[in-house]
Amino acid sequence: VQLQASGGGLVQAGGSLRLSCGASTDDFGSYQMGWFRQAPGKEREFVAAIDWRGAWTKYANSVKGRFTISRDNYKNTLLLEMNNLKTEDTAVYYCAADPYSGSYYADAEAYTYWGQGTQVTVSS
Repeated sequence: VQLQASGGGLVQAGGSLRLSCGASTDDFGSYQMGWFRQAPGKEREFVAAIDWRGAWTKYANSVKGRFTISRDNYKNTLLLEMNNLKTEDTAVYYCAADPYSGSYYADAEAYTYWGQGTQVTVSS
């Protein structure tokens, strides 16, 4: 499975961006999906997750109420809508796929496949 993240860029604080992650697999709908991010000098951290059919979503406390994760299984696409961006949201954002739909959705170790990352920079 290959994942391709896109949509990053430079935006002012308070602005919005939408990240996309395309998957090259016919069974995208069977994967639990997640977004993670990594800022310079920091460890990769969980951002959001969604189950295989979009029935539930989970968010890190730092993005809850500002970010929305969604998916389109017909288009093999994962999305992350980011609103009211803050400078602390600056990071490389990665999409990831978990073929086992495990309970540890916030744990990067639970994900088997990763995209290459897309840079999000929020200026003050």
